[in-house]
Amino acid sequence: MSNVISGMSMSLDGFVTGPADTRANPLGLGGERLHRWLCDMTEADEQVLGDMVRNVGAVVMGRHSYDVCEGEGGWGDGGPVGKVPCFVLTHRPPDPGDVVAPDVFTFVTDGIEAAVRRAKAAAGALDVGVHGASVARQALNAGLLDEIHTTLVPVLLGSGKRLFDGVDGPVELRRTWSVQSADVTHLRFVVLR
Repeated sequence: MSNVISGMSMSLDGFVTGPADTRANPLGLGGERLHRWLCDMTEADEQVLGDMVRNVGAVVMGRHSYDVCEGEGGWGDGGPVGKVPCFVLTHRPPDPGDVVAPDVFTFVTDGIEAAVRRAKAAAGALDVGVHGASVARQALNAGLLDEIHTTLVPVLLGSGKRLFDGVDGPVELRRTWSVQSADVTHLRFVVLR
C-alpha cells in the first residue's frame, strides 16, 4: 500500500519558498538557497534524494507549482520527480491544448481527496509524493498525509510561503530518522492519527 508523503526543503523559520515566487523565479527571492544542497550533494544527500525519487509512483501538486515550474525552463516534459503521473489540484484547469505534457499531468477539480485517490491508483505499490505547501497542508488537514520529509536548510528567509501555516493543529508526529549532511539535515516524520 502506498504512503502519501510530503517532501520539501525548508528554511529554519519554516519557509519552502522566498517571497514573490514567479515563473521567472520559482523559489522566490532568496529561495534558491533552499535547493543549493542539490548542487553539491554528499553521499548521504544522494541516498536520501535517490530513495525519494525511486519510491514515488505519482505526485499530487497544486496549480501554482504547475504554472511556475512546468515545461521549458522548468521541469521540461515531466513533473517534480520526472515522468511520473502528476495530479494537479486546481479550480481552473487549462485548455487541453495548453498542457505541456498531457501524458504526465492530469487536472483534478474535485478536491484533495479525489486527487489523492487518483494518485494512489496510479502509484500502485509506490508512494504518492505531495508537492507544494498548500497541497501538503490540505492533505494533512484532511487526514491523508502519512509522512513529512523535510530537508532543513540553515537559513532564515524571513518571508515567503510557510509549509505549516494553516494546519489544523495540534498534529502529533514521530521522528523516524534524521540524516546530517554537510549543509542540511534530512528529517522524516510519521503523522500519528
